[in-house]
Amino acid sequence: MRDVEVIAEPAAAMVALDPVRARLLAELREPASAATLAAKVGLTRQKVNYHLRQLEAHGLVEVAETRTWGGLTERLLVATAAGFVIAPAPLGAPTRANPLSAAYLIALAARMVREVGRLAGAASSAGKAVPVFALDTEIRFASPADRAAFADELTAAVSRVAAKYHDERAPDGRWQRLVLAVHPKPKDEA
Repeated sequence: MRDVEVIAEPAAAMVALDPVRARLLAELREPASAATLAAKVGLTRQKVNYHLRQLEAHGLVEVAETRTWGGLTERLLVATAAGFVIAPAPLGAPTRANPLSAAYLIALAARMVREVGRLAGAASSAGKAVPVFALDTEIRFASPADRAAFADELTAAVSRVAAKYHDERAPDGRWQRLVLAVHPKPKDEA
């Protein structure tokens, strides 16, 4: 089971976003049968089977085990990942957008989700890890002028550090993508 799977196909996203199916995916971190799930979520086994077939058709769950009792075969299904992320559709190419616009930031985030999701899937299949680094912090600015000064200073610092470590001609070098973003914290978050 992968840690996270990025859902890029619109049809698969619609299947995963259905509230009943999302609940079933959450329950399927461990293998379970339709009968077991039906008891947990309060639906009939037939309805649960219907939703499981939809999830299976889009590669979101898979058969973990089958059990045969008399003439009946019971399938235990499991989610293909511990968590799922719906890849946002880009709002145009980031290189053509205004770097001070929300559309630009959303396009960068969408590209990051697609790229890292694809890398994580390939690495997981190969039993490897993706060499990534993430930094997340919060800052409270006293004024818009302080925010602008911070952006200028951060740009200069990142440019200086990137220039120090960048080697265009490194024979075994590997390109990395660096994305920094500053956005308002939603008011409803603590």
